[in-house]
Amino acid sequence: MISRIDLRGDALPEGSALRDLLPRADFDVAAALDKVRPICEDVHHRGDAALIDFAERFDGVRLEQVRVPAAALERALAALDPAVRAALEESIRRARLVHREQRRTTRTTQVVPGGTVTEKWVPVDRVGLYAPGGRSVYPSSVIMNVVPAQEAGVPSIALASPAQAESGGLPHPTILAACALLGVDEVYAAGGATAVAMFAYGTESCPPATMVTGPGNIWVAAAKRYFTGKIGIDAEAGPTEIAVLADATADPVHVAADLISQAEHDPLAAAVLVTDSAELADAVERELEPQVAATKHVEDRIVPALGGEQSAIVLVDDIDAGLKVVDAYGAEHLEIQTADAAAVADRVRNAGAVFIGPWAPVSLGDYAAGSNHVLPTGGCACHSSGLSVQSFLRGIHIVDYTRDALAEVAHHVVTLAEAEDLPAHGAAIKARFDWKVPEGK
Repeated sequence: MISRIDLRGDALPEGSALRDLLPRADFDVAAALDKVRPICEDVHHRGDAALIDFAERFDGVRLEQVRVPAAALERALAALDPAVRAALEESIRRARLVHREQRRTTRTTQVVPGGTVTEKWVPVDRVGLYAPGGRSVYPSSVIMNVVPAQEAGVPSIALASPAQAESGGLPHPTILAACALLGVDEVYAAGGATAVAMFAYGTESCPPATMVTGPGNIWVAAAKRYFTGKIGIDAEAGPTEIAVLADATADPVHVAADLISQAEHDPLAAAVLVTDSAELADAVERELEPQVAATKHVEDRIVPALGGEQSAIVLVDDIDAGLKVVDAYGAEHLEIQTADAAAVADRVRNAGAVFIGPWAPVSLGDYAAGSNHVLPTGGCACHSSGLSVQSFLRGIHIVDYTRDALAEVAHHVVTLAEAEDLPAHGAAIKARFDWKVPEGK
């Protein structure tokens, strides 16, 4: 059901040579880019009419309008299962607690007497958020996108999710209910690359956005790449992935369940166990079969995900080697199920989010830990972070110098300008003074 990679016995290679030994999904955004380009340009030229045509082509429903009426949001919330509503409300409460603490404050540094640099943080003007709605529906992703944007103070927030034929051309009702709970009333029935293009270019019904965030399939990732430079993006999210670093103290029932939990997202989802215990590896393999048989989405998602080239059990000599492997892998979600898990987790450098011990599974982070589940994939955790309040803020430096403060450093500025053969830079300083080089300078 899942392959093995044995890295025991020899010294592990460094850098890309180690990364090349590890499993990874084949996710070719560059190839998808050629297919989304004409879709995006059609939305650019025909606006809402293109969105309506693409909804019929991709989602099997002919829309009357792209924007979801406010009454539909209210109906969805009124009809929401009370237990689901309570769970969503608790997820929102916990996410707000965590993300509110991420707010940046304005800080002023006095560089010299009379010379200060202030950094202030300003939210983007408008953001378009994307909530997937194809193979699965993710009201939790609505929360994970909306809460940090709201806590950052973004003044204009819109959300898009694919039209559902069974919902009369509206996004899934639980998506709409989550928007209503969060106070987001600008919602569009648009999916995939068309949604990203709608936000990037704007249409008759949807003003253009400054930034687009949210997870999605390869077409969403390709559209984000297409518009990079025109709009801000969070990341080109690929298939979800979990890595578990475990030793002989881990419970194979827990480990198997956690691998399966991510495999059920998508046939390209990655499930990787890194362990120094062959006995644990054997026990997890034995445990996978009955757990997979007892769940849903077996043939269309879980079996191809666990059996794909992106998933494996990786055997290492010890936990130090295991840490080297998981840092090279840079997992979206990394569980540490070892003796002294907190100390091991403290040594991790590359991961979207780290889950410590047997009682912090990835599923908790997906819904109700308070952390964000929009995280870097495909090894991007080595240079990128998950979605946060900071994602929606821009730092602006404000420079305030008096005449005396400028005079004190003027000769250095002129010297550096001349060293770079940019004499007009120096002249801009000299023009402010009866210029002469200070004594001893």
